[in-house]
Amino acid sequence: MIRLLGAILLAGAAGAWFVTGGQRLSSDDLSAAAGDGDAAAAEQVFWAAGCASCHAAPEAEGDALLTLAGGQRFPSDFGTFVAPNISTDQQVGIGGWSFEDFATALRNGVSPQGRHYYPAFPYPSYAHMTDADIADLWAFMRTLPADQTPSAGHELSFPFSIRRSVAVWKWMNLDDEFVLGAADTESLARGRYLVEALSHCAECHTPRNAFGGLVKGRWMGGAPNPSGKGSIPNITPGALDWSATDIAYYLGTGFTPDYDSAGGHMARVVQNLARLPDGDRQAIAAYLKALPPVAPLDGGG
Repeated sequence: MIRLLGAILLAGAAGAWFVTGGQRLSSDDLSAAAGDGDAAAAEQVFWAAGCASCHAAPEAEGDALLTLAGGQRFPSDFGTFVAPNISTDQQVGIGGWSFEDFATALRNGVSPQGRHYYPAFPYPSYAHMTDADIADLWAFMRTLPADQTPSAGHELSFPFSIRRSVAVWKWMNLDDEFVLGAADTESLARGRYLVEALSHCAECHTPRNAFGGLVKGRWMGGAPNPSGKGSIPNITPGALDWSATDIAYYLGTGFTPDYDSAGGHMARVVQNLARLPDGDRQAIAAYLKALPPVAPLDGGG
């Protein structure tokens, strides 16, 4: 009996280990192939997705933003996440990855070794990216410089340090549906794609539950700043009482209607979005104006 019970427990543990492993994509899962990417077209995807904002070295400016050496630190309730090196270096970056490795990371949050990435990497948003944009972004990433700076480890306490537990988080939180269900104009559909997929705006502007999942009932309704300093604003209609023109202008210049200017991480976001066509910023504004209002929480936000 003891041996039978031991065998059952061992089988259960093995099954749990298998089920919580990361799922990889193959070329059959993608309508685009590695050779289909257009590096020139993808530069806008790169900036819209904010790759440099997280993965450039701390304090990097100008051309140095294209050297994705990692090292920036992002505090949270679960510990401090450290952005890894995703430069083209063969040993410490992603230079040795295949296109399928890259697509798997963006869509499923899984490394080439089958390990789950923590959702500080916004793959829940990138999962909405089109195959064509993933192929283009891959082509562009391969043109960027290599850097030999090793990636630093995250600084997480138990049990958040157990990567296999991320499989449960994914089961609870990943969703392949857009939050704004109706997008009946070309501009609104483009805005939804930019906000909910590429630019992953909700990752900062939407509050999270105790497990770190986005509270979609308060979509874009503001959230505590993970750094512990202040809050990230509610940008739904009513709370953000700006016109669509004001919003688009702010996203391109960083200047508010009250002559204030963007600061902190938002300054980087504006630098990214300023590189996009005017129509993209107008599309983001149209999306924000189409959202249902979210009432401020007591005390603001």
